[in-house]
Amino acid sequence: MLTTATAIIQRLRQSGHEALLAGGCVRDELLGRPPKDYDVATSATPDEVVCLFPGALTVGAHFGVVVVRLHGHQVEVATFRTDGSYQDGRRPESVTFSSAEEDAKRRDFTINGLFRDPIAGRVIDHVGGIRDLEKRLLRAIGDPVQRFQEDRLRLLRAVRFATVLGFDIEPDTWRALVAHAPAILSVSAERIRDELVRILVHPARLRGFDLLVESGLMAQVLPEILNLKGVEQPPQWHPEGDVFIHTRLMLSQLPEDATLPLVLSVLLHDIAKPATFAVDETGRIRFNGHDKLGAQMAEDILRRLRFPNDVIEPTCTAVEHHMVFKDVKKMRNSTLRRMMARPTWPDELALHRVDCLGSNGNLENYHFMLSKADEFAQTPLIPQPLLTGRDLIEKGWSPGKELGLLLKKAQDAQLEGLLSTREDALAWLTTQSPASH
Repeated sequence: MLTTATAIIQRLRQSGHEALLAGGCVRDELLGRPPKDYDVATSATPDEVVCLFPGALTVGAHFGVVVVRLHGHQVEVATFRTDGSYQDGRRPESVTFSSAEEDAKRRDFTINGLFRDPIAGRVIDHVGGIRDLEKRLLRAIGDPVQRFQEDRLRLLRAVRFATVLGFDIEPDTWRALVAHAPAILSVSAERIRDELVRILVHPARLRGFDLLVESGLMAQVLPEILNLKGVEQPPQWHPEGDVFIHTRLMLSQLPEDATLPLVLSVLLHDIAKPATFAVDETGRIRFNGHDKLGAQMAEDILRRLRFPNDVIEPTCTAVEHHMVFKDVKKMRNSTLRRMMARPTWPDELALHRVDCLGSNGNLENYHFMLSKADEFAQTPLIPQPLLTGRDLIEKGWSPGKELGLLLKKAQDAQLEGLLSTREDALAWLTTQSPASH
């Protein structure tokens, strides 16, 4: 894509326009990170860009942005601009086409305000971005309060950049972020969700979590997490401390490539413990039903943040079932097989593992389930049923609930290894006649 962006720059320059690589691609190149895409900034107006690249998409032309399609790639080409006033905390009311220096000064953070000339091989820095890259520092361009007021999503973007780049946030920028954290709620849930996802799926998610809490942004976007603070747990099972500490420790134990539903299930698996906290007559702390209530609360939270169903459903399934692991050694093979056949099972098992590592460290049931996985590996977890509803009807059973229960009973016997052939199953069925039933 760099070749395509460079070709676009060359064509713009041949027509007398200034053109440079801009923003995140320049930052990532200087950090030795592969850019996800390349953006071009130019002195050419949108109309002039379209004239040079017929068929370009003009969906963002009001803000000076045109999408050029060339060599099978799409590259955003934006006209140098300054922004008018921001009334909605998201977009400027108007834009004025300007110079590269003015364009750099209206951007969010210094490390994102750099330009590069790919032909001459030089970086153009009007905002001190190179210095901050060397110091690994995230600094707002100009007045940080103004930058956050212009686009309040920058509050979350600051945390995201600090997380994924491993940068510190410059003190004045941090103070402005903390002071304006409540303003994040004026941003759409979808935009908040997208930034949270980028933070949570990154291997440095624990630092992102801490920054969200310390900045006050967590109190705005996921206040339920802060309710976990101070909620005591039985020390024999949770020597680490309260539910908040436990949740944070679990995040620290996740593999780098943890799926989004797994990360969310870690955050939300104990979300109902504050609501279910009780002390029984023996003085023991209880959280009866926190798994089932937690699944309901998790769904409400994720729908509030506009997560799609393919994220909500596996997350809530893992939350709802996370307590079953304490009983796995007492379960029949048929029950274990059905559990392990769920598509969410890998994340459920991973959740149990970090649940243990974030508390008493006892992985006995986790290793038991690994051994069961090896034991069951030779055959499908849920093999083709040996009996069908037609078989039962032919033997005198009537369609209905009892027929369904008998089919499940037959499948249980099959999963337990008591029935292995259709002949065995048909013989077994004679002992389960409608009359005897």
